[in-house]
Amino acid sequence: MATDQPVRVRFAPSPTGFLHIGGARTALFNWLFAKHHGGTFILRIDDTDEARSTDESMRGIYESMEWLGLDWDEGPRVGGPHAPYIQTERGDLYRKYVQQLLDTGNAYRCYCTPDELDQMRTQARLEKRPQGYPGKCRHLTEADREELEAEGRTSTIRLKIPEGAIILRDLVLDVVKFEAETLDDFIIVRSNGSPLYNFTSIIDDIEMGMTHVIRGADHLSNTPKQLLICQALGIDPPQCAHLPMVLGSSKGEKLSKRHGATSVGQYRDDGYLPEALINFLVRLGWSYDDKEEIFSVAELIEKFDLDRVGKSGSVFDLKKLQWLNGHYIAQLDLSARADAVIPFLQEAGFLGETRSRTWLEQFVAAVGDRLETLADITSYSYFFTDDFDYDPKAVKKWWKGDPAGTLQGLRDVLAAVEVFDMEPVEAAIWAHIEAKEISRIKAMQPLRVALSGEAGGPGLFDIIVLLGKEKVLERLDRAISHIQEN
Repeated sequence: MATDQPVRVRFAPSPTGFLHIGGARTALFNWLFAKHHGGTFILRIDDTDEARSTDESMRGIYESMEWLGLDWDEGPRVGGPHAPYIQTERGDLYRKYVQQLLDTGNAYRCYCTPDELDQMRTQARLEKRPQGYPGKCRHLTEADREELEAEGRTSTIRLKIPEGAIILRDLVLDVVKFEAETLDDFIIVRSNGSPLYNFTSIIDDIEMGMTHVIRGADHLSNTPKQLLICQALGIDPPQCAHLPMVLGSSKGEKLSKRHGATSVGQYRDDGYLPEALINFLVRLGWSYDDKEEIFSVAELIEKFDLDRVGKSGSVFDLKKLQWLNGHYIAQLDLSARADAVIPFLQEAGFLGETRSRTWLEQFVAAVGDRLETLADITSYSYFFTDDFDYDPKAVKKWWKGDPAGTLQGLRDVLAAVEVFDMEPVEAAIWAHIEAKEISRIKAMQPLRVALSGEAGGPGLFDIIVLLGKEKVLERLDRAISHIQEN
């Protein structure tokens, strides 16, 4: 996509909650678009909903974006030529543009009360007319306004809507037409003097020199209002690109927690890697070809453009995210993977006793590519604690015949191993099995269940060596006693 001027795009979240999947994808698409075109990515906080906006949410947004690696060139914490970047700190600027609209006659003061507005809507509904504001205060004289204000009435400020349809040439959706009858003279400033989102958002886009506004298709209904504000001010609007919605299912359901969607911070806490989440998010609406699924950030910057963004909604697939995350975890070198799982082991209380770095890396290597999330490491608790039960299904399948005798024989062999390393342990067990003429699986699986409580997992010899001789013998004694007692 060719651009005639340096690209400037923004991500402008409302700090009324934490950064969720849809918002993170919007931020990512803007960030990639700016990086691809050598442009500027701006973070702006649109906090016109002061009642619901919180400092905690604002901090959460910053932290989530930093964790994802979506650094911003201008905005809170970094500054820039258009500071401040938080809307509640930009009131003087908005008042200047409001006054310009009033002076040119493109906006007017409306003194209608909520009760009067309700009556107008009710009457319009009865007469089967559009229920938008009918423009009652459009032509008030100065004397009319003075009289209404003398009654103690306060005014909102409405934009005067011209006749005719509004045409949007969207970079994703192509041509979108908004019919004039779907719009009324909408409010841009509340009666308490605070400006509304649709006004502040486009004013900031103009003042900050945005070349493109890339946002979710759920904002499409806001676009005609913002285009009309630009028209009233005699200013060319930025180019628009409305991204397809992220759906909860192929049936078109709205994305919700039921489908696995949650905040970016929660994914971090659940053990997802930022690289995996980035790769997953970019594929929600964008594709390079029909084959490639995995992209590095550098590859995304090189390949990303709006031309390959689809028009239809994309389904949030938690299983695909888990698969991607498992891939990225497996790509970490052993030391980095060990570092990554340490916080999850510590939170679970599994690193209370002293464990050497060498032991920890051997444990992580034994788990191998079985992790879909970093938090999955805690499912291998039997490496750290004796507090586990024997899986009933595993017991039923593998503790058959004379399991106590089988385990006792293996215990005696392992007790005689002097150097408790991989090769001596393997040699002793294989020699015992061959001498007793029993199948490997009928010896090894009962042993696995005795040591871990489970029928699957890392290599059995890895488990034996990592547990150590003393612990292995203790667990075999416990399992033999359990079998004999039950």
